Amino acid sequence: MNPTLITRKSLADEVAGTLQEQILKGLYKVNQKLPVEAELMKSFGVGRSTIREAVKTLVNSGFLRVQQGIGTFVEDSSGINEPLGQRLKRASAKHIDEVREILEMKIAEKAAMNRTGNDISKLEHALKKRTKAANENLVEDCIDAHVNFCILMAEASKNDMLADLYKLFSVSLKNDLLNAHQDTSFFKNTSENYHKLFDTVLREDPKMAWHWSGKITGR
Repeated sequence: MNPTLITRKSLADEVAGTLQEQILKGLYKVNQKLPVEAELMKSFGVGRSTIREAVKTLVNSGFLRVQQGIGTFVEDSSGINEPLGQRLKRASAKHIDEVREILEMKIAEKAAMNRTGNDISKLEHALKKRTKAANENLVEDCIDAHVNFCILMAEASKNDMLADLYKLFSVSLKNDLLNAHQDTSFFKNTSENYHKLFDTVLREDPKMAWHWSGKITGR
């Protein structure tokens, strides 16, 4: 079995996220110069390369600008369009879960309305793999099948924006599941609900698809 790599926030991402929060909260004002590298290194307890990488991230996101020979200054970030992938890196797990859960309910509803026969075949195959891996206590295989089932459900919605959004969230979902579960008991316990969700999509029943997705997410 190939090892599964778990993506965690780097020190630079954490520093960038904290600096960005400080900017958004007004600790640093627009056009204000940031402390010099040595002060930032001391403040965050990290090395020079970490500070430079964090600053580069915020420059690319439009929160900072570098004036060569002068320093680094805060940009006007009002109305900024921060890439969602970058935004997710500094989001709390709680907020990510809440948004993903709402997405899953809408996706289930739309999938029940728009799914094709090919979608049903793919969903059924992924669900069988999830069940088989859960019964055999193959944690990584089970999580892979689980996440794939969710992505296939998003694709079955036939809404490209919903599908693309969910694929971004699925990265954190997979990492969270790998960190949270040492065995497959959770997946065994939720198997019936996922089969009921699949059945509502098969029967093209958007109301009940919404219901079972909400039951699964706890909403």
